[in-house]
Amino acid sequence: MIVELRHVYKNYIQGKMETPVLKDINFGIEEGEYVAIMGPSGSGKSTLMNIVGCLDQATSGELFIDGRDVSKCTDNEMADVRLNKIGFIFQNFQLLPRETALENVALPLSYAGVPVKERRKRAAEALEKVGLGDRMKHTPLQLSGGQKQRVAIARAMINHPKILLADEPTGALDQASGRAVMEMFRALNDEGITILMITHDANIAAHADRIVEIWDGELRYPEGEEHTFTGSAAAKNKETGAEQDQPAGPEDAEETEAEHE
Repeated sequence: MIVELRHVYKNYIQGKMETPVLKDINFGIEEGEYVAIMGPSGSGKSTLMNIVGCLDQATSGELFIDGRDVSKCTDNEMADVRLNKIGFIFQNFQLLPRETALENVALPLSYAGVPVKERRKRAAEALEKVGLGDRMKHTPLQLSGGQKQRVAIARAMINHPKILLADEPTGALDQASGRAVMEMFRALNDEGITILMITHDANIAAHADRIVEIWDGELRYPEGEEHTFTGSAAAKNKETGAEQDQPAGPEDAEETEAEHE
């Protein structure tokens, strides 16, 4: 299990009012899974992603990332988890407007203390991988929406994270660019990257292997999936068990009845 949330609550305090945003979230993701959290605006899905990404802290509950209880980490330790374990992709790209594509992609490597020559080399390779080898010196203002998101994907993957978190990754894109981004996500998942995608769009969520809905701060699991930390694994085990127990054909069914007689 690469991500686990146990009895996570998140409340926001405005003046004297305390507003619950997440309510008793119990959720897990297996390493290598591709999961979509789908819900309408205001459902708590972005807050959930921010907590998983160590950008925000839960009011109560536990969060484990790759076996580590990050809910007990210091700010510096959480920054280290973000830098080395997690890549982020946002709807509005979050690129530095005055920096080139190459410089934007190389930025996380500067935080990691990678020498300038090495980080430029790795950033160039990352941009080549997303098809932007000819746009390395372009600033965000010189790129289309789809190209900006590809730069963001290259930046998210530059430190070889185990987990990719994507918050409405196609929300600012046209349909063709959105499809291209989803194809990149599938290719990354096929390479073993765990993906958690936040979206309100059922068509985008359908690209994931598992969809969990969130409404009013509470998760709603698909029919047949256990409300446990290992919901996906339990569901898969059930399916496997059902296939093993089911007779292969009429002859097997008759043999089973004969054994009971």
